[in-house]
Amino acid sequence: MKRKLDLIESTCVPLPLENVDTDQIIPARFLKATTRDEAFFGENLFRDWRYRADGTPNPSFVLNDPRYGGEILLAGRNFGSGSSREHAAWALAGYGFKAVISSFFADIHKNNELNSFVLPVVVSEDFLAELFATVQANPSARVRIDVEAQTVTSLATGRSESFELNAYKKYCLLNALDDIDYLVLQQDKINAYEKTRQHEL
Repeated sequence: MKRKLDLIESTCVPLPLENVDTDQIIPARFLKATTRDEAFFGENLFRDWRYRADGTPNPSFVLNDPRYGGEILLAGRNFGSGSSREHAAWALAGYGFKAVISSFFADIHKNNELNSFVLPVVVSEDFLAELFATVQANPSARVRIDVEAQTVTSLATGRSESFELNAYKKYCLLNALDDIDYLVLQQDKINAYEKTRQHEL
């Protein structure tokens, strides 16, 4: 799902669980699907927590709690551990999340999120705990993520932190470019380089 991510301002969905792995984000049985439709994976995000065995919604799971919603997922430490399946990032994007805020991401999953136009935002443990407390006390509390400035701000408290973001991925997110799009934009430079190489040979 290619989309421009520059300023994200939204309420949040709190999932205060640590070590949420990719099998919990999207169970392995869905990897057999022949589609790459993110909406399909979004419908099955956190499937085994979100639904009972009979297929009815589990009312105790946060995605089924009408108090919470938005484009930002608040997640506990070590989000996206386990297997490297990119389907987990597709499911987050397909559900409608534009960002996930945590204090630590598994590296491969973090990159898969970036490639799926979902922004992984790493904040301090203290700030994450404050965000959870704020959102759980007031589900209408909003958070602003400024991709250009690389800041995340709790609008309820005014507290803000900076986050790291690879310069290349930042450029791609701000311009809704995937890796192929970026290479196509560099075609003139690539052709010019190839001509210099031909002269050298």
